[in-house]
Amino acid sequence: MKIGLIDVDGHNFPNLPLMKISAYHKAKGDSVEWYEPLWSGHMDIVYMSKVFSNTLDYQYYIDADKVIKGGSGYCISLVDGKEVFDKLKDIELPCEIENIYPDYSIYYDLIPEVKDTAYGFLTRGCPRGCDFCHVADKEGICSVKVADLNMFWRGQKNIVLLDPNITACRWWRPLFQQLIDSKAWIDFSQGLDIRMMTEEKAVMLKQMKIKQVHFAWDRYKDKDIVIPKFEMFKKITQWDKRKLSVYVLTNFDTTHEQDLERIYTLRDLGYWPYVMIYNKEQLPKGHITKRLQRWVNMRAVFETVKNFEDYL
Repeated sequence: MKIGLIDVDGHNFPNLPLMKISAYHKAKGDSVEWYEPLWSGHMDIVYMSKVFSNTLDYQYYIDADKVIKGGSGYCISLVDGKEVFDKLKDIELPCEIENIYPDYSIYYDLIPEVKDTAYGFLTRGCPRGCDFCHVADKEGICSVKVADLNMFWRGQKNIVLLDPNITACRWWRPLFQQLIDSKAWIDFSQGLDIRMMTEEKAVMLKQMKIKQVHFAWDRYKDKDIVIPKFEMFKKITQWDKRKLSVYVLTNFDTTHEQDLERIYTLRDLGYWPYVMIYNKEQLPKGHITKRLQRWVNMRAVFETVKNFEDYL
């Protein structure tokens, strides 16, 4: 069969489902290629994958007997300013595709770093159930192990993990040990949950090769929980702030004063805050939260101008 693939989001980051679909069909002897309307010709099946809901859908005619659309980008809609996940629209990959080693080669010419990088999930699900996140609705409210590292890693020098909350998984110890033993550079791309951090987890993380770790302080009300955890993690790892980044969610359920308090606190603790704006496109030009984001996220300016009022 002739199989076509469409990465609706573009080619800035490899699409894991499409890499698995490609591996599955190539193993069956099918031909697989990126679908191009001008020269691909007629296809038996075209798979379209979209991760982000704000990405426009594919705009061109698709010449195929069957078109299959999947990915969280097709399952999320905006209702009253909040993202809502529709489980009925979610298409899960069959087990024989979900558990196959990805075909990274389809991105070799598009994203050079893929040649030395493995991408995948060791765990799925998150117990937090945050209103601004659809992971709990999509993957469940329990973080569970879904793979061992060798299911998507075969010696690459970099490993990019897509897990939503690996620190909440009860099997975190053997998974952390697999990452340590790999001696590869580890990127927890979705961040780690500082609220689930323990001294034992911090010690094991220190044994991994990590260029930068990401945490998040999304809810202001968690300050009595997260501040001691940040202090503990910093004390154990002794990592420099350049290695410690913390996402700070704004424009959701906090005031400007609460945003500033989190930013100043993180800086005092030896972490780099990074401001994320919820529904940024809905804020008018020049809004104070947008100016706050520019001040914090331009690190040279944030280092030089210590107070937001002085920046203004």
